[in-house]
Amino acid sequence: MRKGSQNLITGIDIGSSAVRLAVGQFVRRDGSDEELELQILGAVEAPSSGVKNGTINSIDDVVSSVSACLEEAERVVGSPIKSAWVGVSGHNIISQPSRAYVAVSKGDNEITREDVLRVIESSKSVATPLNFEVLHVLPKSFSIDGQSNIKDPIGMTGMRLEVDSQIILGPTPQIKNLTRAIFRTGLEIDGLVLNIIAASDAVLTDQQKEIGVVVVNIGVSTTSLVVFEEGEIIHTAVLKVGSGHVTNDLALGLRTNVDVAEAIKIEFGDCVSSNINRRDEIDLQTLGAPEQEFVRKQMVGEIVEMRMEEILQMIDADLRKINRNGNLPAGAVFIGGGAKIPHLVDLARKKLRLPAMLGYPLDMIGVSDRISDLSFTTAIGLVKNGAMESVTGPANSVMGASRRKAGGWLKKFGQWFKILIP
Repeated sequence: MRKGSQNLITGIDIGSSAVRLAVGQFVRRDGSDEELELQILGAVEAPSSGVKNGTINSIDDVVSSVSACLEEAERVVGSPIKSAWVGVSGHNIISQPSRAYVAVSKGDNEITREDVLRVIESSKSVATPLNFEVLHVLPKSFSIDGQSNIKDPIGMTGMRLEVDSQIILGPTPQIKNLTRAIFRTGLEIDGLVLNIIAASDAVLTDQQKEIGVVVVNIGVSTTSLVVFEEGEIIHTAVLKVGSGHVTNDLALGLRTNVDVAEAIKIEFGDCVSSNINRRDEIDLQTLGAPEQEFVRKQMVGEIVEMRMEEILQMIDADLRKINRNGNLPAGAVFIGGGAKIPHLVDLARKKLRLPAMLGYPLDMIGVSDRISDLSFTTAIGLVKNGAMESVTGPANSVMGASRRKAGGWLKKFGQWFKILIP
Protein backbone atom coordinates (compact mmCIF):
# COMPACT_ATOMS: atom_id res chain seq x y z
CA MET A 1 0.00 0.00 0.00
CA ARG A 2 1.40 3.38 -0.94
CA LYS A 3 2.10 5.73 1.93
CA GLY A 4 0.01 8.89 1.71
CA SER A 5 -1.56 11.37 4.06
CA GLN A 6 -5.02 10.12 3.11
CA ASN A 7 -4.17 6.67 4.52
CA LEU A 8 -2.58 7.77 7.78
CA ILE A 9 -4.32 7.23 11.11
CA THR A 10 -3.10 9.50 13.88
CA GLY A 11 -3.65 9.54 17.64
CA ILE A 12 -2.75 12.43 19.95
CA ASP A 13 -2.47 12.08 23.72
CA ILE A 14 -2.09 15.49 25.40
CA GLY A 15 -0.76 14.93 28.90
CA SER A 16 0.42 17.18 31.70
CA SER A 17 4.10 16.46 31.04
CA ALA A 18 4.21 15.48 27.35
CA VAL A 19 2.27 15.45 24.12
CA ARG A 20 2.56 12.04 22.48
CA LEU A 21 1.56 11.35 18.91
CA ALA A 22 1.43 8.03 17.08
CA VAL A 23 0.83 7.47 13.37
CA GLY A 24 -0.34 4.22 11.84
CA GLN A 25 -1.33 2.78 8.49
CA PHE A 26 -2.81 -0.41 7.13
CA VAL A 27 -0.23 -2.49 5.26
CA ARG A 28 -0.38 -5.81 3.43
CA ARG A 29 0.39 -8.77 5.64
CA ASP A 30 3.49 -10.66 4.52
CA GLY A 31 2.59 -13.21 1.88
CA SER A 32 -0.98 -11.98 1.53
CA ASP A 33 -2.60 -10.00 -1.26
CA GLU A 34 -5.73 -9.27 0.75
CA GLU A 35 -5.04 -9.37 4.50
CA LEU A 36 -4.18 -6.04 6.10
CA GLU A 37 -2.56 -5.33 9.42
CA LEU A 38 -2.03 -2.12 11.33
CA GLN A 39 1.52 -0.82 11.39
CA ILE A 40 2.74 2.01 13.61
CA LEU A 41 4.89 4.17 11.35
CA GLY A 42 6.09 6.56 13.99
CA ALA A 43 5.63 7.66 17.58
CA VAL A 44 6.99 10.97 18.83
CA GLU A 45 6.66 13.17 21.89
CA ALA A 46 7.24 16.79 22.86
CA PRO A 47 7.22 18.54 26.24
CA SER A 48 3.73 19.64 27.22
CA SER A 49 2.73 23.00 28.63
CA GLY A 50 -0.63 24.58 29.29
CA VAL A 51 -2.12 21.40 30.81
CA LYS A 52 -2.61 20.57 34.48
CA ASN A 53 -4.44 17.53 35.86
CA GLY A 54 -5.54 16.73 32.31
CA THR A 55 -7.23 20.14 31.95
CA ILE A 56 -6.11 22.91 29.61
CA ASN A 57 -5.22 26.18 31.30
CA SER A 58 -3.49 27.86 28.34
CA ILE A 59 -4.67 27.21 24.78
CA ASP A 60 -1.66 29.02 23.28
CA ASP A 61 0.78 26.78 25.15
CA VAL A 62 -1.09 23.64 24.11
CA VAL A 63 -1.10 24.76 20.48
CA SER A 64 2.68 25.25 20.63
CA SER A 65 3.24 21.84 22.23
CA VAL A 66 1.00 19.97 19.79
CA SER A 67 2.47 21.84 16.79
CA ALA A 68 6.02 20.88 17.83
CA CYS A 69 4.97 17.24 18.18
CA LEU A 70 3.10 17.32 14.86
CA GLU A 71 6.08 18.79 13.03
CA GLU A 72 8.35 16.03 14.33
CA ALA A 73 5.81 13.34 13.42
CA GLU A 74 5.50 14.61 9.84
CA ARG A 75 9.28 14.53 9.53
CA VAL A 76 9.39 10.94 10.79
CA VAL A 77 6.62 9.57 8.53
CA GLY A 78 7.56 11.75 5.56
CA SER A 79 4.01 12.87 4.86
CA PRO A 80 1.67 15.64 6.04
CA ILE A 81 -0.80 14.80 8.79
CA LYS A 82 -4.20 16.37 8.26
CA SER A 83 -6.42 14.86 10.96
CA ALA A 84 -6.20 12.93 14.22
CA TRP A 85 -8.09 11.05 16.89
CA VAL A 86 -7.70 13.03 20.10
CA GLY A 87 -7.66 11.64 23.62
CA VAL A 88 -9.69 13.21 26.42
CA SER A 89 -8.55 13.04 30.03
CA GLY A 90 -9.04 14.88 33.31
CA HIS A 91 -10.26 14.17 36.82
CA ASN A 92 -13.79 15.43 36.16
CA ILE A 93 -15.04 12.72 33.79
CA ILE A 94 -18.43 11.29 34.82
CA SER A 95 -19.85 7.84 34.12
CA GLN A 96 -23.53 7.03 34.63
CA PRO A 97 -26.10 4.44 33.48
CA SER A 98 -28.82 5.11 30.92
CA ARG A 99 -31.83 3.21 29.55
CA ALA A 100 -33.76 4.04 26.36
CA TYR A 101 -36.22 2.43 23.94
CA VAL A 102 -37.60 2.89 20.42
CA ALA A 103 -40.32 1.27 18.33
CA VAL A 104 -39.01 -1.05 15.63
CA SER A 105 -39.43 0.72 12.29
CA LYS A 106 -39.94 -2.05 9.72
CA GLY A 107 -43.43 -3.34 9.00
CA ASP A 108 -42.38 -6.96 9.49
CA ASN A 109 -40.80 -5.99 12.88
CA GLU A 110 -37.30 -7.12 11.88
CA ILE A 111 -34.71 -5.14 13.81
CA THR A 112 -32.18 -3.39 11.60
CA ARG A 113 -28.89 -1.61 12.16
CA GLU A 114 -30.77 1.68 11.89
CA ASP A 115 -33.02 0.67 14.80
CA VAL A 116 -29.94 -0.08 16.89
CA LEU A 117 -28.42 3.31 16.02
CA ARG A 118 -31.69 5.07 16.90
CA VAL A 119 -32.02 3.47 20.31
CA ILE A 120 -28.37 4.20 21.12
CA GLU A 121 -28.90 7.81 20.01
CA SER A 122 -31.88 7.95 22.38
CA SER A 123 -29.57 6.93 25.22
CA LYS A 124 -27.85 10.29 24.90
CA SER A 125 -31.01 12.01 26.13
CA VAL A 126 -30.05 11.19 29.71
CA ALA A 127 -30.16 14.16 32.11
CA THR A 128 -26.62 15.55 32.27
CA PRO A 129 -25.08 17.87 34.86
CA LEU A 130 -24.75 21.51 33.89
CA ASN A 131 -21.87 22.17 31.47
CA PHE A 132 -21.30 18.47 30.72
CA GLU A 133 -21.79 16.67 27.41
CA VAL A 134 -21.82 13.10 26.17
CA LEU A 135 -18.48 11.68 25.05
CA HIS A 136 -19.42 8.02 24.69
CA VAL A 137 -22.47 5.83 24.78
CA LEU A 138 -21.40 2.29 25.69
CA PRO A 139 -24.30 -0.16 25.25
CA LYS A 140 -24.22 -3.10 27.65
CA SER A 141 -27.19 -5.14 26.48
CA PHE A 142 -30.47 -4.92 24.58
CA SER A 143 -34.01 -6.06 25.29
CA ILE A 144 -36.72 -6.94 22.78
CA ASP A 145 -40.32 -6.91 23.98
CA GLY A 146 -39.18 -7.74 27.52
CA GLN A 147 -36.62 -10.39 26.54
CA SER A 148 -33.42 -9.11 28.16
CA ASN A 149 -29.65 -9.67 27.95
CA ILE A 150 -29.51 -9.66 24.15
CA LYS A 151 -26.10 -8.75 22.80
CA ASP A 152 -26.86 -8.51 19.07
CA PRO A 153 -30.48 -7.64 18.23
CA ILE A 154 -29.93 -7.13 14.48
CA GLY A 155 -32.07 -9.55 12.46
CA MET A 156 -34.27 -10.48 15.40
CA THR A 157 -37.99 -9.69 15.51
CA GLY A 158 -39.91 -7.50 17.93
CA MET A 159 -41.90 -4.32 18.36
CA ARG A 160 -39.95 -2.54 21.12
CA LEU A 161 -36.15 -2.33 21.29
CA GLU A 162 -34.49 -1.22 24.53
CA VAL A 163 -30.86 -0.67 25.46
CA ASP A 164 -28.99 -0.41 28.76
CA SER A 165 -25.94 1.79 28.36
CA GLN A 166 -23.11 3.40 30.23
CA ILE A 167 -22.78 7.10 29.42
CA ILE A 168 -19.40 8.84 29.65
CA LEU A 169 -19.68 12.61 30.17
CA GLY A 170 -16.99 15.26 29.86
CA PRO A 171 -17.01 18.94 30.89
CA THR A 172 -18.14 21.09 27.96
CA PRO A 173 -15.59 23.90 28.58
CA GLN A 174 -12.75 21.38 28.72
CA ILE A 175 -13.86 19.71 25.49
CA LYS A 176 -14.28 23.04 23.70
CA ASN A 177 -10.83 24.21 24.80
CA LEU A 178 -9.31 20.95 23.61
CA THR A 179 -10.99 21.06 20.20
CA ARG A 180 -10.13 24.75 19.78
CA ALA A 181 -6.46 24.05 20.51
CA ILE A 182 -6.34 21.17 18.01
CA PHE A 183 -8.07 23.17 15.26
CA ARG A 184 -5.56 26.00 15.72
CA THR A 185 -2.74 23.61 14.82
CA GLY A 186 -4.39 23.08 11.42
CA LEU A 187 -5.58 19.55 12.19
CA GLU A 188 -9.08 18.23 11.71
CA ILE A 189 -10.50 16.06 14.50
CA ASP A 190 -11.61 12.57 13.50
CA GLY A 191 -13.12 12.00 16.93
CA LEU A 192 -12.67 12.39 20.67
CA VAL A 193 -12.06 9.29 22.77
CA LEU A 194 -11.59 8.93 26.51
CA ASN A 195 -7.92 8.06 26.94
CA ILE A 196 -8.37 5.04 29.18
CA ILE A 197 -10.93 3.50 26.79
CA ALA A 198 -8.63 3.91 23.78
CA ALA A 199 -5.70 2.43 25.68
CA SER A 200 -7.78 -0.53 26.87
CA ASP A 201 -8.64 -1.44 23.29
CA ALA A 202 -4.92 -1.65 22.56
CA VAL A 203 -3.81 -3.83 25.48
CA LEU A 204 -6.69 -6.16 26.40
CA THR A 205 -7.86 -9.42 24.91
CA ASP A 206 -11.54 -10.31 24.59
CA GLN A 207 -11.02 -13.02 27.22
CA GLN A 208 -9.70 -10.53 29.76
CA LYS A 209 -12.69 -8.25 29.16
CA GLU A 210 -15.00 -11.21 29.53
CA ILE A 211 -13.81 -12.62 32.85
CA GLY A 212 -13.10 -9.29 34.57
CA VAL A 213 -10.15 -6.91 34.43
CA VAL A 214 -9.14 -3.40 35.42
CA VAL A 215 -6.83 -1.24 33.30
CA VAL A 216 -4.92 1.40 35.26
CA ASN A 217 -3.22 4.33 33.54
CA ILE A 218 -0.76 6.05 35.89
CA GLY A 219 -0.08 9.48 34.46
CA VAL A 220 1.84 12.41 35.90
CA SER A 221 -1.01 14.14 37.73
CA THR A 222 -3.90 11.65 37.55
CA THR A 223 -4.50 7.91 37.58
CA SER A 224 -7.43 6.69 35.49
CA LEU A 225 -8.97 3.25 35.48
CA VAL A 226 -11.63 1.27 33.66
CA VAL A 227 -13.20 -2.03 34.71
CA PHE A 228 -14.50 -4.61 32.23
CA GLU A 229 -16.70 -7.61 32.98
CA GLU A 230 -18.62 -9.88 30.62
CA GLY A 231 -17.07 -7.92 27.78
CA GLU A 232 -18.55 -4.60 28.92
CA ILE A 233 -17.30 -1.50 30.70
CA ILE A 234 -18.91 -1.49 34.12
CA HIS A 235 -16.94 1.32 35.78
CA THR A 236 -14.56 4.21 35.06
CA ALA A 237 -12.81 6.58 37.45
CA VAL A 238 -10.09 9.22 37.55
CA LEU A 239 -8.03 9.66 40.73
CA LYS A 240 -6.27 12.94 41.50
CA VAL A 241 -2.87 11.39 42.07
CA GLY A 242 -0.10 10.25 39.74
CA SER A 243 3.60 9.66 39.31
CA GLY A 244 4.27 13.39 39.60
CA HIS A 245 3.39 13.06 43.28
CA VAL A 246 6.23 10.55 43.61
CA THR A 247 8.58 13.18 42.18
CA ASN A 248 7.29 15.80 44.62
CA ASP A 249 7.73 13.41 47.55
CA LEU A 250 11.33 12.78 46.52
CA ALA A 251 12.02 16.50 46.20
CA LEU A 252 10.68 17.10 49.72
CA GLY A 253 12.17 14.00 51.31
CA LEU A 254 15.64 14.51 49.83
CA ARG A 255 15.50 18.33 49.97
CA THR A 256 16.38 18.71 46.34
CA ASN A 257 14.81 20.39 43.32
CA VAL A 258 12.07 18.79 41.23
CA ASP A 259 14.26 18.17 38.17
CA VAL A 260 16.78 16.21 40.23
CA ALA A 261 13.95 14.36 41.95
CA GLU A 262 12.48 13.35 38.58
CA ALA A 263 15.89 12.07 37.45
CA ILE A 264 16.20 10.09 40.69
CA LYS A 265 12.77 8.53 40.18
CA ILE A 266 13.55 7.51 36.60
CA GLU A 267 17.03 6.19 37.35
CA PHE A 268 16.69 4.69 40.82
CA GLY A 269 12.98 4.49 41.71
CA ASP A 270 11.71 1.15 42.97
CA CYS A 271 8.29 0.13 44.30
CA VAL A 272 9.77 -2.51 46.62
CA SER A 273 12.43 -0.95 48.84
CA SER A 274 13.38 -4.27 50.44
CA ASN A 275 15.01 -5.24 47.13
CA ILE A 276 17.61 -2.50 47.56
CA ASN A 277 21.00 -2.97 49.24
CA ARG A 278 21.12 -0.79 52.35
CA ARG A 279 24.69 0.24 51.64
CA ASP A 280 24.07 1.61 48.14
CA GLU A 281 24.21 5.38 47.78
CA ILE A 282 23.44 7.93 45.08
CA ASP A 283 25.45 11.07 44.38
CA LEU A 284 22.85 13.71 43.54
CA GLN A 285 25.44 15.81 41.72
CA THR A 286 25.55 13.19 38.95
CA LEU A 287 21.83 13.80 38.45
CA GLY A 288 22.00 17.59 38.25
CA ALA A 289 22.34 18.76 41.85
CA PRO A 290 24.63 21.81 42.23
CA GLU A 291 27.05 20.07 44.57
CA GLN A 292 28.04 16.61 45.71
CA GLU A 293 25.51 15.03 48.06
CA PHE A 294 24.99 11.37 48.87
CA VAL A 295 21.66 9.80 49.80
CA ARG A 296 20.84 6.20 50.58
CA LYS A 297 19.30 4.39 47.62
CA GLN A 298 17.02 2.50 49.99
CA MET A 299 15.64 5.80 51.30
CA VAL A 300 14.68 6.66 47.73
CA GLY A 301 12.94 3.31 47.41
CA GLU A 302 11.04 3.82 50.66
CA ILE A 303 9.70 7.21 49.50
CA VAL A 304 8.65 5.79 46.14
CA GLU A 305 7.09 2.71 47.71
CA MET A 306 5.00 4.74 50.17
CA ARG A 307 3.44 6.89 47.45
CA MET A 308 2.85 3.98 45.07
CA GLU A 309 1.22 2.06 47.93
CA GLU A 310 -1.11 5.01 48.44
CA ILE A 311 -2.06 5.04 44.75
CA LEU A 312 -2.77 1.31 44.85
CA GLN A 313 -4.83 1.71 48.03
CA MET A 314 -6.91 4.38 46.29
CA ILE A 315 -7.46 2.02 43.35
CA ASP A 316 -8.48 -0.75 45.75
CA ALA A 317 -10.92 1.60 47.51
CA ASP A 318 -12.46 2.57 44.18
CA LEU A 319 -12.88 -1.08 43.22
CA ARG A 320 -14.51 -1.69 46.60
CA LYS A 321 -17.28 0.75 45.63
CA ILE A 322 -18.37 -1.70 42.91
CA ASN A 323 -17.56 -4.85 44.91
CA ARG A 324 -14.67 -5.84 42.65
CA ASN A 325 -11.72 -5.35 45.01
CA GLY A 326 -9.72 -8.56 44.98
CA ASN A 327 -12.35 -10.03 42.65
CA LEU A 328 -11.26 -9.59 39.04
CA PRO A 329 -9.92 -12.90 37.65
CA ALA A 330 -7.89 -11.25 34.86
CA GLY A 331 -6.42 -8.88 37.41
CA ALA A 332 -4.95 -5.42 36.86
CA VAL A 333 -3.17 -4.23 33.72
CA PHE A 334 -0.94 -1.18 34.20
CA ILE A 335 -0.05 1.37 31.54
CA GLY A 336 1.28 4.93 31.45
CA GLY A 337 4.61 6.46 32.36
CA GLY A 338 4.09 5.81 36.07
CA ALA A 339 3.88 2.08 35.38
CA LYS A 340 7.55 2.09 34.37
CA ILE A 341 8.72 2.27 37.98
CA PRO A 342 10.37 -1.12 38.67
CA HIS A 343 8.48 -3.79 40.63
CA LEU A 344 5.10 -2.05 40.39
CA VAL A 345 3.56 -5.38 39.40
CA ASP A 346 4.95 -7.07 42.53
CA LEU A 347 3.58 -4.35 44.78
CA ALA A 348 0.22 -4.36 43.00
CA ARG A 349 -0.24 -8.10 43.45
CA LYS A 350 0.26 -7.64 47.16
CA LYS A 351 -1.86 -4.53 47.70
CA LEU A 352 -4.69 -5.23 45.26
CA ARG A 353 -4.78 -9.00 45.88
CA LEU A 354 -5.11 -9.48 42.13
CA PRO A 355 -3.00 -10.83 39.29
CA ALA A 356 -1.06 -7.92 37.78
CA MET A 357 0.86 -7.22 34.60
CA LEU A 358 2.09 -4.39 32.41
CA GLY A 359 -0.01 -3.63 29.34
CA TYR A 360 1.59 -3.53 25.90
CA PRO A 361 -0.24 -3.07 22.56
CA LEU A 362 -1.46 -6.35 21.05
CA ASP A 363 -1.69 -7.46 17.42
CA MET A 364 0.28 -4.54 16.04
CA ILE A 365 3.56 -4.14 14.25
CA GLY A 366 5.75 -1.07 14.29
CA VAL A 367 8.92 0.41 12.89
CA SER A 368 9.45 2.29 16.16
CA ASP A 369 10.50 0.66 19.42
CA ARG A 370 8.13 3.08 21.17
CA ILE A 371 5.33 0.66 20.39
CA SER A 372 6.52 -1.11 23.56
CA ASP A 373 6.82 2.11 25.59
CA LEU A 374 4.13 2.22 28.29
CA SER A 375 3.97 6.01 27.93
CA PHE A 376 2.72 5.65 24.34
CA THR A 377 -0.02 3.12 25.03
CA THR A 378 -2.80 5.73 24.85
CA ALA A 379 -1.58 7.34 21.62
CA ILE A 380 -1.25 3.90 20.00
CA GLY A 381 -4.67 2.94 21.35
CA LEU A 382 -6.13 6.02 19.66
CA VAL A 383 -4.58 4.88 16.37
CA LYS A 384 -6.11 1.42 16.79
CA ASN A 385 -9.45 3.02 17.62
CA GLY A 386 -9.27 5.05 14.41
CA ALA A 387 -8.24 2.01 12.40
CA MET A 388 -11.29 0.09 13.61
CA GLU A 389 -13.47 3.08 12.80
CA SER A 390 -12.13 3.28 9.25
CA VAL A 391 -13.26 -0.32 8.69
CA THR A 392 -16.56 -0.31 10.56
CA GLY A 393 -18.05 3.01 9.56
CA PRO A 394 -18.17 6.76 10.07
CA ALA A 395 -17.67 8.54 13.37
CA ASN A 396 -21.18 8.28 14.75
CA SER A 397 -21.65 4.63 13.93
CA VAL A 398 -21.52 1.53 16.05
CA MET A 399 -17.87 0.42 16.22
CA GLY A 400 -18.09 -3.08 17.52
CA ALA A 401 -19.79 -5.66 19.63
CA SER A 402 -18.76 -7.33 22.84
CA ARG A 403 -19.08 -11.06 23.18
CA ARG A 404 -19.98 -11.23 19.50
CA LYS A 405 -20.15 -14.75 18.12
CA ALA A 406 -19.46 -15.83 14.55
CA GLY A 407 -21.39 -13.88 11.95
CA GLY A 408 -22.72 -10.35 12.09
CA TRP A 409 -21.72 -7.16 10.43
CA LEU A 410 -18.75 -6.52 12.75
CA LYS A 411 -17.46 -10.05 13.15
CA LYS A 412 -13.94 -9.18 12.07
CA PHE A 413 -13.10 -6.97 15.03
CA GLY A 414 -15.16 -8.53 17.84
CA GLN A 415 -15.39 -5.28 19.82
CA TRP A 416 -18.04 -3.77 22.07
CA PHE A 417 -20.73 -1.35 20.82
CA LYS A 418 -19.56 2.23 21.06
CA ILE A 419 -20.74 5.60 19.86
CA LEU A 420 -18.17 8.38 19.40
CA ILE A 421 -19.50 11.90 19.65
CA PRO A 422 -17.05 14.40 18.12
